[in-house]
Amino acid sequence: MSLAHLRRDYEGVPLDEETADADPFRQFDTWLEAARAGELEPTAMSISTVDVEGRPSARMVLLKGLDARGFVFFTNYESRKAHDLKRNPRAAILFYWSTLNRQVRVDGVVERVDPAESDAYFASRPPESRLAALASPQSQIIENRAALDARFAEALTRFPDANMSRPPFWGGYRLLPHALEFWQGRPSRLHDRLRYDRQSDGSWLRVRLAP
Repeated sequence: MSLAHLRRDYEGVPLDEETADADPFRQFDTWLEAARAGELEPTAMSISTVDVEGRPSARMVLLKGLDARGFVFFTNYESRKAHDLKRNPRAAILFYWSTLNRQVRVDGVVERVDPAESDAYFASRPPESRLAALASPQSQIIENRAALDARFAEALTRFPDANMSRPPFWGGYRLLPHALEFWQGRPSRLHDRLRYDRQSDGSWLRVRLAP
C-alpha cells in the first residue's frame, strides 16, 4: 500500500545560529514553552533503549523534570526499559511537536535519580496513580484485564486513602545528554537542524546539519 499521497509541506519559524540560544537547555525551555500553548501532551517523549542482544525498543513516557543535568522520567524499575538500562545505560529520547513542525533528539547516558527525588515525585502523584504503580507488574505477562483490575482493587483495599510510601521497585531516571539536536520543519524538505555536542570541558559546540 502506497502512502505517497499522504504528504504535507512544513512551515515554521527559521532556526538559525543567530537566534538559537548558545545553551541547549535554554533552547529546549523556549521550545517547550511554545509547545505547551498548542500540543496536547507537550512533555510526551519517546525513549529508546537496547537490550542485551542489541535489539532496540522505543516507548512513550512523560518528561517530569529538567535541569542543567538532564531529563527526568519515572517508571517501574522492573520494567523492560529498566532491565535494558541496567545492562546498557545509553539511551535516546525524542520529542515531536506536530503543531510547530519541531522535534528534539537527545542522546546520553541514564542514571537513577536520588531516592529522595523519587519519593517527592511519588508523593505528588494523584492517589489513583500511586495505587496503579503499586498494582501493575509493568512489562510482565498477566492473564487478562480482570486480573489487573483485581490487583488495583486489592491495593485500594490495603491503602484506601493511597497514603503509602513509594514502592522500592518504582522511581526515576535522569538522562544526562551528550548531544541534543533541534529540528525545525521547513518548506521543500529543506529543514533546519542544529546539534549541540558536549565538550570535555562541559561547554557545548553547536553545528548545523544538512536536512
